[in-house]
Amino acid sequence: MIFKNKQSQNIFYEIKGNEHSKKCIIFLNGLSQATPAWAFMLPYFVKEYKIVLIDFIFQGQSDKDGAFKNFDEHAEDVISLMQFLQLPKAVVCGISYGSLVAQNLSVNYPLAVEKLILLSTFAHKSEYFKAIELSWQRAVEMGGYNMLLDVMLPYVLGENYFENPIIPISILKASRQEINESSEALLKLMRATSERKDYRDELHKINCPALIVHGVLDKLIPLELAKAVNENIKGSQFKLIQNAGHTLNLEAAKETAEIIINFLN
Repeated sequence: MIFKNKQSQNIFYEIKGNEHSKKCIIFLNGLSQATPAWAFMLPYFVKEYKIVLIDFIFQGQSDKDGAFKNFDEHAEDVISLMQFLQLPKAVVCGISYGSLVAQNLSVNYPLAVEKLILLSTFAHKSEYFKAIELSWQRAVEMGGYNMLLDVMLPYVLGENYFENPIIPISILKASRQEINESSEALLKLMRATSERKDYRDELHKINCPALIVHGVLDKLIPLELAKAVNENIKGSQFKLIQNAGHTLNLEAAKETAEIIINFLN
């Protein structure tokens, strides 16, 4: 389904699960993901929750043209979709890039977020992260998404995944290629992260129940960055998943869903 934001851009979204439920959960994608990225987690929520999936502008089936958007602007698109769907409040769950949108959404529109779930998240960047970020940008500039995937995968998937892949790496690459053909769109998404300032002080404004979930084997976001998010959101819970890397909605869908369900209950 398509929704037009305030700039008349087309945003792709899907409604899954129990459409008549008063309980709603919104899932927000990682950088190069699209709505199918949540397929392994949805079975744990479909009976009890109305589920909203969304591709940000520059992602998936949403428009790839237009001016760069920062995380406040991505958050505004999410709140506009909620208003369009007549959702005054929802549980918001974002992974990596999507978790940053979720942070900004919770700060800017506190009444709209019932509970906040941040997967593989961070609020500030280490020098190590900045070096990885630069290498990803250079990969896109030189070789598009194909080169980015080769550079990216060892950081976003844990070592265990390569030994026992849920989806074979070749198939994973092919499926991701189809939704990330525009190098310009990818670079606009990356710019939002590269220009984002240290957000830790803003996190103090979040007062809804919050959960942070992190993979012990996450090579992209060191554990201390996720812990800093936990320390700056008052009363937030922090859960670790052993033997999992960065892409929790693929590598550890069952464990992640169970942690979320326990938190929501």
